[in-house]
Amino acid sequence: MNQSPFFIEIDTFSRMKEGEPICGDCFVTKKVKTEQRMVIVLSDGLGSGVKANVLGSMTASMAANFIVQHEPVQRTATAIMKTLPVDSERQMSYATFTIIDIRHDGETHIVEYGNPRCEIIGIDGVRTPERKKVYVDEFADESRVMFTFSFKAKKEDRIVFYSDGVTQAGMGSLNYPFGWEEGGVRTYLMNHLKDTPQISARDLVRKVVSHAVAKDYFAPKDDISCGVVYFRKPRKMLICTGPPYHNEDDARMADLLNRFDGKKVICGGTTARIVSRELNRDVKVGMVSEGGLPPSSKIEGFDLVTEGILTLGRVTKLLDELNSTTINGDGPAVEMIRQFFESDEIKFLVGTKINEAHQDPNLPVELEIRRNVVKKIVRLLEEKFFKEVTIQYI
Repeated sequence: MNQSPFFIEIDTFSRMKEGEPICGDCFVTKKVKTEQRMVIVLSDGLGSGVKANVLGSMTASMAANFIVQHEPVQRTATAIMKTLPVDSERQMSYATFTIIDIRHDGETHIVEYGNPRCEIIGIDGVRTPERKKVYVDEFADESRVMFTFSFKAKKEDRIVFYSDGVTQAGMGSLNYPFGWEEGGVRTYLMNHLKDTPQISARDLVRKVVSHAVAKDYFAPKDDISCGVVYFRKPRKMLICTGPPYHNEDDARMADLLNRFDGKKVICGGTTARIVSRELNRDVKVGMVSEGGLPPSSKIEGFDLVTEGILTLGRVTKLLDELNSTTINGDGPAVEMIRQFFESDEIKFLVGTKINEAHQDPNLPVELEIRRNVVKKIVRLLEEKFFKEVTIQYI
């Protein structure tokens, strides 16, 4: 989000109910680049399993689409509730939802229906914006009431939101007869943030869900989901791939890398040799191939040095297959993706000298022109993982 006073990191994590094939809690996140907005929705479908997933997915998608189009929350909720009526036996809505609408300057609007209330936690402790009760049109009773509130986020603020699988974790046990409850979750968050104030959204959601699962003796009795929005200073990354079009720009490219304040990655053997020569630093070539790719190397001052087009091609394939920021395995492509996930603002410095070997029609199709592969990676990082990505050609 350009011109924002901070980076807005968003991550979500879920564990399905023990024995179920799919999670009934559903997240939908939409980025509106033209308005510099982010809309995040968590919906908890009634029950668990496939039916809950269908109901939750439908609710989350409808809510996100309505809010993106600036529809009033009453109209949004009414449309959802007309589509998903109250269960005749339990007298409960078929799906609950939490909607978070964030502007680039931190102006945030939240709507809650049926889910536990969000926790807004800053460096000064818990923030408690005034919540307004809103009755849904045509359903003006206490079973059909939403709560809305707004606030201006500051740097180091976090929004933590979750399904009732978190607050009800451990219910019926000796230590937690009524479950973890909102107060217990809030205390856990405050203590954890006091010990690790810089913890990322990615790590915090996993901590909360794992702690809730442990309270259910590692056999969740309900779907357990948590999302975190973290307003903070951006973590930056620069990845350089390909030699410059003009040889006289070699020194400029090496200097841009050397002066960059953040993670620095070199992708390509020729690029690594140029940087090594211009900065007078040795390249220590690895000897062990990992993940079917040439081994990575080391240059002092750089976080990762890999082979070029094959590694980028593998990165593209893995990013396309991933549906979360969790990735397992080893090798240079996996390590590069981990570096992406640990960064917020990612800049590609792309050399434009054409490597003729990559134009040979007899070579495998994955040896595409470097620039096209980079564009695919940029699109995936922006659209799937909400990173801020730029490209500079040299």
